[in-house]
Amino acid sequence: MFFKKKIAELPASDGLSASLEDLIEQKKYLPYIKRRHNSITSDRAGDIRSAFKGRGMELEEVRAYGFGDDVRDIDWRVTARKGDTYTKVFSEEKDREVYVVLDLSPYMLFGTKKELKSVAAAKLAALLGWQSQANKDRFGLLLYDGNETKVFKPQNNQKNLMAIFKAVSTASADVLKSTAPEKADITDALQILQFSIKSRAMVFVISDFKNMTETARKTLVALTKRCRVYCVNVYDYIEEIPPESGEYLAEYNGEKLIFNTTPEAFKDTYYQYFAQKRKTMENFCKRFGCQYLNIRTDRPLYKQLKIL
Repeated sequence: MFFKKKIAELPASDGLSASLEDLIEQKKYLPYIKRRHNSITSDRAGDIRSAFKGRGMELEEVRAYGFGDDVRDIDWRVTARKGDTYTKVFSEEKDREVYVVLDLSPYMLFGTKKELKSVAAAKLAALLGWQSQANKDRFGLLLYDGNETKVFKPQNNQKNLMAIFKAVSTASADVLKSTAPEKADITDALQILQFSIKSRAMVFVISDFKNMTETARKTLVALTKRCRVYCVNVYDYIEEIPPESGEYLAEYNGEKLIFNTTPEAFKDTYYQYFAQKRKTMENFCKRFGCQYLNIRTDRPLYKQLKIL
């Protein structure tokens, strides 16, 4: 179901598309992220630890298992010998590959405050790109626009980053003219990544995960066995909090309908519907070792990136 204002009533700067300037502007938020995590800077690749929390290759220590540790890192030999659970701690990998799978399909054209989900997703991808470059990591992107997937191989240079930003900005504007296909999801993008990615890379899947097929889920599971996967769920204010009491006109599949949000039963059902869909994806991630993160479009994006 879509709640849209007429595009003609809104200027292009009102969160309908992500301009190149919007994406470049995300760089200004890096100092806030670095300050929080005490990042170390260097002029040479490989001299810093990435601010992205990930599993590296080099074993640093073995310590008692703590809540939140990855069960895949449990040292079963030490655990059996000592009678308590112990986990391996790896130093964070340097000069790694970071990929973003960016969903800019027509289904992401939804927003009631500040900007569309597609715009917030594009800005998140840009912020991750800038952060990767600052950490001397190689940044790549798979851009899905609802019809095809454009692939940008991971590199660590600003020329590649600007090429990615231009493509994202263009797709963000072009998708406003598109119609949602019957079955649009990021399955193809994930499968392309599965057959091209190297192990130990980091993958950020930015989407609203509304149209996840069983094939997409299986591909995500396969990716978690080779690399660190973050599922970043972009959602709108109205997907968390029911609309204010009153009657609303909505359009669904070309049909118009009026519904009343005043009854408490409606509000409870509305809240539970979106909460359950989010919980289902979160449980999936917990089960298969993905990291899950919710991003609301009307809040500062960099403050919500707790994974950095």
